[in-house]
Amino acid sequence: MRVSQYWKAVAAAVAAGAGSLGTAMGDGTLTAPEIVTAVLVTLGAAGLTSVVPNREPKDLA
Repeated sequence: MRVSQYWKAVAAAVAAGAGSLGTAMGDGTLTAPEIVTAVLVTLGAAGLTSVVPNREPKDLA
C-alpha cells in the first residue's frame, strides 16, 4: 500500500470540507447541522474520490 495512491482522496476531502465549513461560517456561527453536513461532505468526497482509479501514464498520450 502506497500513500501516494490516497493523496487524491485526501486533497478532495480537505477541499470539500473547507468549502463546506467556509460556507457554514458565513454568518459567523457554526451549528450542529452545519457540522454534520461538513463531516458528511468530507467523508463523501474522500470515499467517492478513492473509488475512482487513477489513469495510467500510457492513457495520457
